[in-house]
Amino acid sequence: MVAKLTVIFLIILLLMTGIILTLIPWYSLGVFGDWGENALLALVVQKTDLPILQRTITSGWIRGAVTGLGILNLFIAFWEMAHFKQSVKMFEAEGKFANKAISERKK
Repeated sequence: MVAKLTVIFLIILLLMTGIILTLIPWYSLGVFGDWGENALLALVVQKTDLPILQRTITSGWIRGAVTGLGILNLFIAFWEMAHFKQSVKMFEAEGKFANKAISERKK
């Protein structure tokens, strides 16, 4: 049961991370504002006195790289969904191995 929940939570985490990383560079999402015009980035640029940092972050190359990481997360999530039983068996086997190692240490 724990192995199934672990895999389910992993899939949910990968899906959420993938969606966020895919969308945030291209859309203004409420509180966060635009990708290149947010308060945190402005503060970092001001404190470090590196205006090139803002130009680099707002470039299409960086946006594309972040989107690529999001798509990779989505791909891994769908792969985990397709191989759900195999992943659960792997977690269960690893749990049994860890329990055996712990019981041997206690002896």
